[in-house]
Amino acid sequence: MKLTTTLMAVSALAISSTVALADGHAPLMIEDQLFVTETKAPAYLENLDEIFSGWVFRASETQSLQLDDFDNPGMIFVDKGIDLFAKVEGAEGKSCASCHDDVAEFAGLRAQMPRVVDGKLQAMEEIINNERVNKMGADPWGWNSSQMTAMTALISLQSRGMPVDVAIDGDAASFWDRGKELYYTRVGQLDMSCANCHEDNYDTMIRADHLSQGQINGFPTYRLKNAKLNSTHARFSGCMKNIRAKPYKAGSDEFKALEFYLASRGQGLSIESPSVRN
Repeated sequence: MKLTTTLMAVSALAISSTVALADGHAPLMIEDQLFVTETKAPAYLENLDEIFSGWVFRASETQSLQLDDFDNPGMIFVDKGIDLFAKVEGAEGKSCASCHDDVAEFAGLRAQMPRVVDGKLQAMEEIINNERVNKMGADPWGWNSSQMTAMTALISLQSRGMPVDVAIDGDAASFWDRGKELYYTRVGQLDMSCANCHEDNYDTMIRADHLSQGQINGFPTYRLKNAKLNSTHARFSGCMKNIRAKPYKAGSDEFKALEFYLASRGQGLSIESPSVRN
């Protein structure tokens, strides 16, 4: 109990008073396309009036890397995804390109993910592995593997600039409710929830980091901190470790539900994948 109290006190001291959003709402424009990085919050969000992409909270030096695809380090992994798309693997002697003539046919998919199919919540990583196993006769990739993040970046790029538009009604409602529950549940030694940082204290400094709203419209994202593409579930794991909680497994029902709920919190923001963050 004493340890928990002490850690909570340290965490509280680390959060400073509210500061202005980084670089005053600098516009995000890539190849003459203007992206929506701030907009009115969806009506079902009770505690927010506006929503902001993580782009808004980054320093100008970090933002500049995303403005040009030649400077964006995440595009190196997109190139890897292009090679993987054409690579023949598995017992069937096929590649992704054997069935899909052009990856551009996936335009719009990232904006709708996760989605509910036949009563089950489905993430993009599952679509990819289903195709590998059932169509190619190849081994599935690890959820956070470099191959998987490269492929999800390539597919997500086809939706870049499109608005997040996930369906949360009908069969999806129960998954959304579960994700919301996880978002607001306090866990770990620091007894914190996602909302404590990304809803209650966004736009503040915690140690050297400027807290964002935790929007996922830019994932997979290249993080300067670890110099690689990071999946949404890898970021969830990192957050849970930061508050001294045991993370759920990547690809678990819990993380998929949380991803679904978080996607819904960003309705209307533009897909930025692959984005660049700290």
